[in-house]
Amino acid sequence: MAYALKVVAGSHPALMLPGGCADGVLSTVNVVEALQEFWQLKASRNGNTASGGSSALVIYESVPAAHPPYVCYVTLPGGACFGSFQNCPTKAEARRSAAKIALMNSVFNDHESRRISDNFIEKAVAEARASFAGDAGSHHQDPNAGIAAFRFMLEANKGRTMLEFQELMTVFQLLHWNGSLRAMRERQCSRQEVVAHYSARALDDAMREQMAREWASREREAAAGGGVIRNELARAERELRAARVAARELRFPKEKRDILLQAARLAPSSDLTARK
Repeated sequence: MAYALKVVAGSHPALMLPGGCADGVLSTVNVVEALQEFWQLKASRNGNTASGGSSALVIYESVPAAHPPYVCYVTLPGGACFGSFQNCPTKAEARRSAAKIALMNSVFNDHESRRISDNFIEKAVAEARASFAGDAGSHHQDPNAGIAAFRFMLEANKGRTMLEFQELMTVFQLLHWNGSLRAMRERQCSRQEVVAHYSARALDDAMREQMAREWASREREAAAGGGVIRNELARAERELRAARVAARELRFPKEKRDILLQAARLAPSSDLTARK
């Protein structure tokens, strides 16, 4: 299933790239304000006003740095995350860069054609099958089981956009990466039970801490010298940077990196315990 999720994550949620006329128009707009207003209006249209606006909250995260280039990430309602894709000389510019690509994708993905429908599901599943067939040597999973689970998740979320579906998609990507999905299959949990359970759970600090503890345990159990966390973290950081500079949606690699940094602090044997 995670491979199918990876296929759709790479090809669907983030097709709008800056440049040309769109970039020129956005240069005259306060993109930070416009992004927040977009999601507030969307929440109002959907009737999600009971929580005092928290369902429309756009969250920014600036990466600590003593000098440029500065980096900023923005997480949207629904879980999609984008980063500053430009070489930013100030923290404010990094914030605007992240908001710009997030706004473009928010508007693009709000179009009716981007909603999860029967036609959308058939197209997404066909693309996942084609990617499995064209990349069979790089994975060792049963494509039929993964694609069936992916279809089930999409059908359970009809009417939503891919950006609104992003958090659930990221949860299942993380569960696969962490080995949790395999453990649930071994306990004979049904696909419906797993999807129903995690559809009702947010990707929160408790889930991150649980995964971090499992990675810390792997580090302690590794052969002399460890390196489990170090190697996985290096891979996650490469994926995160590549996605950010390409202006792609990046929630999955960012969550992996954050979980692994927390795991390094929990594993006394890790050579990354001093990292932040």
